[in-house]
Amino acid sequence: MPSDWALPGADLANSHYSALATIDVSNVAALQPQWTIHTGMRGGFEATPIVIDGVMYLSTAGDDVVALNAATGVARWRYHHKLRNTPCCGVANRGVAVSGGRVFIATADARLIALDRASGAVLWDVPLATEAGGDVEHASDLNSADALRGGTVIGQSGIFANMAPQIYRDEVIVGITGAGYGLHVATGTTSDLTSGVVGVAGKYGTRGYYAAFDVKTGTRRWRWFTVPERGWEGVFRTTTPDGAPLARDVAAEKAALAQHPDAWRSGGGSAWTTPAIDVERGLMYVGVGNPSPQFEDTTRPGDNLYSVSLVALDVRTGSVRWAYQEVPHDLWGYDVASPPVLLDVEVAGRTIPAVMQAGKTGWLYVLDRTTGALLRRSEAFVPQQNLFARPTAAGVVIAPGAFGGASWSPVAYDPVRQLAFVAAAHLPMLYRSRTSTAADGTSIDYTEATPDDNSPRWGTLSAIDPRTGSIRWQHKTAQPLVGGVLATAGGLTFFGEGDGTFEALDSATGTKLWTYACDAGANAPPITYSVAGKQYVAVAAGGNALFGYKRGDALIAFALAEHLP
Repeated sequence: MPSDWALPGADLANSHYSALATIDVSNVAALQPQWTIHTGMRGGFEATPIVIDGVMYLSTAGDDVVALNAATGVARWRYHHKLRNTPCCGVANRGVAVSGGRVFIATADARLIALDRASGAVLWDVPLATEAGGDVEHASDLNSADALRGGTVIGQSGIFANMAPQIYRDEVIVGITGAGYGLHVATGTTSDLTSGVVGVAGKYGTRGYYAAFDVKTGTRRWRWFTVPERGWEGVFRTTTPDGAPLARDVAAEKAALAQHPDAWRSGGGSAWTTPAIDVERGLMYVGVGNPSPQFEDTTRPGDNLYSVSLVALDVRTGSVRWAYQEVPHDLWGYDVASPPVLLDVEVAGRTIPAVMQAGKTGWLYVLDRTTGALLRRSEAFVPQQNLFARPTAAGVVIAPGAFGGASWSPVAYDPVRQLAFVAAAHLPMLYRSRTSTAADGTSIDYTEATPDDNSPRWGTLSAIDPRTGSIRWQHKTAQPLVGGVLATAGGLTFFGEGDGTFEALDSATGTKLWTYACDAGANAPPITYSVAGKQYVAVAAGGNALFGYKRGDALIAFALAEHLP
């Protein structure tokens, strides 16, 4: 129903668009908080709430699940999740899925859990790490390296999950993360982990996957590994599919192939994105993360299929229909992380079913969703500098970097105005190739990427016409944007910033119409819904550890002042 927000992306197309229009450009200035809840779990609060029949289902930073009265915020039940282990960089969860009498959550300790929708009781609990690989620790060997500037390397490559699952018929679909081997650098003076990321040569990490499970029993129906056992090396492309040159030494890679014939086993390719599903064609569209090891390529020759790709899978079997690798042999951390969105576009007088994805590269890609053919690549929505340059010992500043462009933030698509709204970050990074010596005297090759101290950082919300690739308007923000966008039939675009600013823009012009100051970073996708004819807008304000945004634990629901009690 239009009054609900029943799926993570609002619909199977992942549009993040609502037909509700009681709140519109003429009255949004009167929007005020209706109710606020505090989950008691600070940090990593990135969830998209689900609202069905007046009940909100919400995951917290620590993988708890809460059911609330969506009109009042009063809790109905709470499931408390006891973590078996914790990822290196904190626990973040991006939402639940609801089907029939069940609520589903994928957790940071690699579980897929079904809860009773009426009570929150556990119905089944299945592991996601089975056969995928285990934790790998390699940080201590690098702590003395001069390139780390006094920082400490932290983290591990292990299996976990944080995406909001997708529901299709009698299956719940989810993927795992942590497959790509990359380590964070902490300075000890701040919790901001954007101090740096390190990739180490070697057979570390594992390979990611997407899988479908029976909603009633938790039995796995199919599983698709993001890195294939055969053909993973690809054709050694020297350009991206859209023609941008890549800094590759293909001769050296081919020579190294004989030394690393099983690089696919630790090939990476985390699953970050809630899939979009084309019911008519029986296809689902997924994004795949960076290859493993991150940045460092000496032990993974070839194109590293299907890392950094948008892939169409048969929704019933998980078999590949087509794949578009945005960046073959990625050296920069350009995960396909923002969820794909389905739409129709007109090309040469024909209406073509399409899928679009906002890349970390700074481009919006629009493809034929039947064939995978590229229809359009947008204008760059963030500045591009030394794009696809190879890291050097002296260091090269590249924009977008691993934390730039469109990260995991969902895009919103307004089908009436035919505009895609993309939240992005301008955060240039310095990439340096280094060598260190381990305790046993062996040499270790690694690549470090750190935000460039001499470059400005900011964010932008861009309205892009996917038919032409042109940018209609841009709204610049003081902080890099991460969290996601909501578009409504009321002509409004909602999004949040790292300093807690939550705002609404006129979708047609980008004019700011309303703002509210949250107590923590509003770094989650907003939603809208209605109960008894009253429209609400809600957003989680919990900050973001990787960007150093202030942590919190609040979910705030807004309504028009005239509708408040």
